[in-house]
Order: sequence, then C-alpha cells, then structure tokens
Amino acid sequence: MEIINWNSILESLLFAAGDEGLSLKQLAEVLEVNELHASEMIEDLRQEYDRDDKRGIMIVQMAGTFQLATKKENAAYLKKLVDSPHTSALSQAALETLAIIAYKQPITRAEIEDIRGVKTERPLHTLMAKALIKEVGRAEGTGRAILYGTTKEFLDYFGLKNLKELPQLPEKVEEEYIQEEADLFFEKFQETINS
Repeated sequence: MEIINWNSILESLLFAAGDEGLSLKQLAEVLEVNELHASEMIEDLRQEYDRDDKRGIMIVQMAGTFQLATKKENAAYLKKLVDSPHTSALSQAALETLAIIAYKQPITRAEIEDIRGVKTERPLHTLMAKALIKEVGRAEGTGRAILYGTTKEFLDYFGLKNLKELPQLPEKVEEEYIQEEADLFFEKFQETINS
C-alpha cells in the first residue's frame, strides 16, 4: 500500500496557488477528501510550520483562502531584498504586465494572460511588492477574480498627475509598427526605472 505524503501535496498546492490561495472547498476537491478532513490536514501542516523554527514560511488564512506567507520574523531581510539595487530593474515580463494594467485597468490576471499569451503570476507579484499595482476589487461572475490597477506610487514614479497623461495608443497600425512602438515604449520605461 502506497503511503501518501499529504503535507508535501498540500505544500505544493499552496505554493502553486500563490497569492490567490485556495479555499477549503478547493483543497477538498483536489485532494478528493471531505472538507473536515481537508481542514484537519491544513491545520496539521500549519502546526508543523509553526513548530519548526528553521522554516521561513507559514500558512495564513485570508478572505476564506489558505496561502503560504513568509514569517514576520524575517521581514527585515525581505525588505532588504525588495530595496536592493539589484532588484530595482523590472523584467520585460513585469514591464509588459505593468503596461497592460496601466492601459486596461481594472483587469484580471486571466485577461492579462490572454493579452500577453503567457502566465503572469510572478510579474504581478513583483509589481505588487514594488507597490506599482494593487488589488482594486473583484470581477463579477464565477470565481470573482481579483482586479488589478495601478497605484499612486506608479503615478509618482513615472511623474504622471493621472492616467490620462499616459501616451495614447494608436488605433489601427501595422503589426511591425506596433512592435517598434512597443520596443521603444519598453526601452523608455526601463530607462525611467533604472534612473
């Protein structure tokens, strides 16, 4: 009989869910157990993290979902990482994601991924950590996805009074021209961030 390492599976699920977290119902469905058993399992893992001083993560419950989070005792080191000059430059993925949010806000992660054609969880996390974007609400419909928008810090950082000062996007242009404009925009964007 195969022994199932539930804690390992739970940890993987919570890690993969990221800042979206997982509800008790979602955990129970994925694990194919009832909600009471899922609750006991998540509590067991939470206690394991709490007992082990060598771990830097913990499980938190926010807005009906369970998420992995860093321990507050390590906050000073995490702040250094965020404030480090090596981490100040945004990746191409983060720049693309930020531009999409700036022009299309409020927008869900799924809508951003539809536009970019790739996953955006890490760029969103980076932009949230840098306070350039924030959660601005929840979409209507199934799942009530998080809506993202830019912050006052975004406006301050780029010297904008409001979003109306963003450069206008051309309505209909050829694909090659769009790529050239996008490249120029991201180049200027990167220069602003690095300065």
